[in-house]
Amino acid sequence: MSESVDRRRVLAFGAAVTGGFAMDFAQARAADGGSGQTAAPPRAASSRRLEPLRSIEAGVLNISYYEAGPADGLPVVLLHGFPFDIHSYVDVAQLLAASGCRVIVPYLRGYGPTRFLDSRTPRSGEQAAIGADLIALIDALGIKRAVFAGYDWGGRAACVGAALWPDRCAGLVTVNGYLIQDIAHAMAPAKPLREVAYWYQYYFQIERGRAGLAANRGEIAKILWRQWSPNWHFDDATFDRTALAFDNPDYVDVVIHSYRHRYGLADGDPRYADLERRLAVQPTITAPTVTLDGDADGVAPPTDGTTYATKFSRRLAHRVVPHAGHNLPQEEPEAFAAAVMELIKV
Repeated sequence: MSESVDRRRVLAFGAAVTGGFAMDFAQARAADGGSGQTAAPPRAASSRRLEPLRSIEAGVLNISYYEAGPADGLPVVLLHGFPFDIHSYVDVAQLLAASGCRVIVPYLRGYGPTRFLDSRTPRSGEQAAIGADLIALIDALGIKRAVFAGYDWGGRAACVGAALWPDRCAGLVTVNGYLIQDIAHAMAPAKPLREVAYWYQYYFQIERGRAGLAANRGEIAKILWRQWSPNWHFDDATFDRTALAFDNPDYVDVVIHSYRHRYGLADGDPRYADLERRLAVQPTITAPTVTLDGDADGVAPPTDGTTYATKFSRRLAHRVVPHAGHNLPQEEPEAFAAAVMELIKV
C-alpha cells in the first residue's frame, strides 16, 4: 500500500483521536472535584504483556521486538528508556495499532531478549550505537521511513536517527526535547538540585557502582521509578513485568558504558566514531517534531521548550503533560499517542 493511502486510512481514525485524547490533557485528566480522585481512561492490566515477540538480525544485534497493527500501515517505532522496557508502550502500542499504524516496539541493546551477534562486539551504550541500531532495525524490516518516538535512551536514539538519517524519519516525538548529548561540554556542572537527581550517573562511574548495578539492578530501578515519577503508583506486577528485561547478560555492561561515555570517561566503539563526530556538532533535526515534558518529571523538570527550539527546524508543538513523570508514555499514554497522531496529520 502506498504511503499516501496509509496516511488517508490513519487520518480517518485521526478525526476521532483529535476529538478525543488529542484534546487538552489538563481537561482530559481533570482532577478531583473534592473527591480526591482523578478521572483516567482504562489502562492495560499489569498482567498484560506485549507478546508474541519477534526477532530479526539487524546490524550487530538480534533484536527482539513487538509488532502490532496492519503490516501495510504507516510505521511507528516506539523506543524505551533506562531502566524500563517495551512495556512503557503497553497502552500506546494498542492505541496506535487501532488507528492503522504499523507499530514496532524493540528491546534496546542490553535489554530483554535482544542479543549481540558476536561475543567480541564491544558492549557500547553510546548514543551513536543506539541510533545506529534503530536504522539497522528498519533496514532489516524493509521500512523506508517511519515515525521515531521515544523518551530517555529511546528519545535519544530517536533524535540521533532523525538527525543523522533525516530521509528515514517521517516525524519525531521526543520527551525532554533535544537529547543528543553534548559530550564536549558534559563536565560543565548543572544547578545543584539537578545534580542530586543524577546520583545514579555518578555512581556508575566507579567500579563500586558497576558492582552495585550487577547485584541490585531491580532495586536501583525501583528507586529511580519512584523518584522520577512521583504520581505514578505502579504495582509490583507492573514493575516485575519490566524488571525481567534487566536479566539480559549485557545489561550491566551496556548501562555502565552509556553513562561513562556520555561524560567522556570511556572510549566509544570505533565503528561509531564517524557518527559520534557528526553528533558532536549538535546537528539540527529537520523532521516534523513534537516535544513533550511531564510536569512531574523527577529527573528532567519541565520547561517551555525554548532553550532547544532552534535544534528543531520543523517543531510543531511543545507540550507539558499534566501528572506525567519521566516514563511519560506509560503514565499518560493518550498524550503520547496523540503526539504521534499529530505528526501523521502533517
